[in-house]
Amino acid sequence: MNEMNETMSPSKPRPRRVASRRPRAPHAQDSAPQGMHDDHADFESANAEMNLEEAKEKKLRIIPLGGFEEVGKNCLAIEYDNQILVIDLGLMFPNEDMPGIDYVVPDTAYLQKNKDRIKGIVITHGHLDHIGAIPYLIRKLDFPAIYATALTAGLIKERLEEFKLERQTPLHVFHPDDTLTLGCFKITFFLVNHNIPDAVGVAVHTPLGLIVNSCDFKFDFTPVDQKPAEIHKMAALSGMGVLALLSDSTNAPLKGKAMSEREIGENLTQVIREAKGRVIMSTFASLISRIQETMNAAIICDRRIAVSGLSMEKNIELALRLGYLKMSKNVFIRLAQIDSYADDKIIIISTGSQGQENSSLSRMSRGEHRQIKIKLGDTVILSSSPIPGNERAVQNLMNSLFKLGAKVIYNQIFGVHVSGHGHQEDLKLMIALIRPKYFIPIHGERYMLERHSQLAHELGIEEDRIFKMGNGNILEFTKDTAKVSKIKIPINYVMVDGLGVGDIGNVVLRDRQVMAQDGMFVIIVTIDNQTQKIIGEPDIISRGFIYMKGNDRLIQETKDKTKQIINSYNEKKIEDWTPIRTHIRDDIGAYLFQKTERRPMILPVVIKV
Repeated sequence: MNEMNETMSPSKPRPRRVASRRPRAPHAQDSAPQGMHDDHADFESANAEMNLEEAKEKKLRIIPLGGFEEVGKNCLAIEYDNQILVIDLGLMFPNEDMPGIDYVVPDTAYLQKNKDRIKGIVITHGHLDHIGAIPYLIRKLDFPAIYATALTAGLIKERLEEFKLERQTPLHVFHPDDTLTLGCFKITFFLVNHNIPDAVGVAVHTPLGLIVNSCDFKFDFTPVDQKPAEIHKMAALSGMGVLALLSDSTNAPLKGKAMSEREIGENLTQVIREAKGRVIMSTFASLISRIQETMNAAIICDRRIAVSGLSMEKNIELALRLGYLKMSKNVFIRLAQIDSYADDKIIIISTGSQGQENSSLSRMSRGEHRQIKIKLGDTVILSSSPIPGNERAVQNLMNSLFKLGAKVIYNQIFGVHVSGHGHQEDLKLMIALIRPKYFIPIHGERYMLERHSQLAHELGIEEDRIFKMGNGNILEFTKDTAKVSKIKIPINYVMVDGLGVGDIGNVVLRDRQVMAQDGMFVIIVTIDNQTQKIIGEPDIISRGFIYMKGNDRLIQETKDKTKQIINSYNEKKIEDWTPIRTHIRDDIGAYLFQKTERRPMILPVVIKV
């Protein structure tokens, strides 16, 4: 998930705190631990076994609950002496096999089971794949304290306010130079370059050694609006002896070094200067540096800025208030004022670069935006990369914008976006600076983790000291050993659909997939409760399977077969119609497949009158 970073000059005062800088004790746990999901019942005995082992010899455990073998829903647990530290609690956008799903969040059943042992949640930066699951899961964890830098805490606070959870959730702000002590864990931080300000790597000092989490990062030696990465702190950690490095793998397959944000700013300025009409700049709402670059270009090109999209408006207001965006408010105008200026004097910063259906730019592309109508001469800049699985939505968005007469600039034809994740040379530099004993690639799909592991081996880390883990694996350290436990925590997809969290399971999802692929076929039979005979003809409803008109013969044969099935049961007094519904579903399903080679969802409905 690519979004932005910022540079603060050495003389810049620390940003205003969202909450007290001094960390308080984690929120008291008032209720008993919740039970795990039903499909986690088998883990109970294994969990008891882990506790028995702990009593014999204290072990340090690293337990990934999300973000391993996938891009998104990052969540990591570090456990020692019955104490748990959680790093990040993010979400993932659904893939094409999840119709109707809004988000996917980490499976925190293990944390819920052990919520009284959680000492706190440390957040590395403000992207949704690291903070997005907080409002959905924090209540289930009994509101442990959250620790974040100023901008990250501000973004978390906004999301908590949307869910009316801000008063219940202890939210503490730390500065990258601070040290937190949470139970047996002492935690220090180092700034990294990413594509959002205040991104930090996390160093967790434990009784058995130092664990370093790189955060999402790249090395940008000419950052636009963010302090340079604190390389001196990284080097100092290596001098202490780092037990294990967990490092971002998102761009591990890409050779070379990630492009600097400064180059993107220069390219954006060139596009805006050459544009003859309005410029509509669309990016992630949390790409604060990209927004700053657009504002800088507006000043250079003598344009005014209007903002479209609620999340974009909120994030810009927050970043301006905390000092992460620097711009005179005179540059901004309201959307309602854009018609008062010449087209070549306007820039509109908008959400929707991923083609989200209800986003501002998508509504423009459909002609449904109340204040902005795309017209010939408009230049639309898509300053982001499609989230994996979202490519088709972005292509459809671009097609619609082109049809309306806009000129669309995207990264494949001109450099208007750069990832916040390091390429191979960045990743090598991180490993060389930290010099860990053990290496664990994180934040990426399996092929990304594999390529990152190869890089680590090329730098001299022996293969038996590289652990390519999946969600639910448990890496255990003792004083002398490191190994992946035979015990694995069951991890399932936890899906958010509307107000429901985790109530959409595999069965419901499979039903949605079937209906999306082959449609639905409903057979309604009315039965006389006294005689148990069919009253009239069965009714057939087809949605997404066949068009009723023109398929009269198939429909009639289906009705006849349904009546035959019902009549075969007439000799008995039927108390339970479930077997009959199953008989209808199976036989009619087989018949329809024979005739059409399609497998719609068959829904038999029996009405007794």
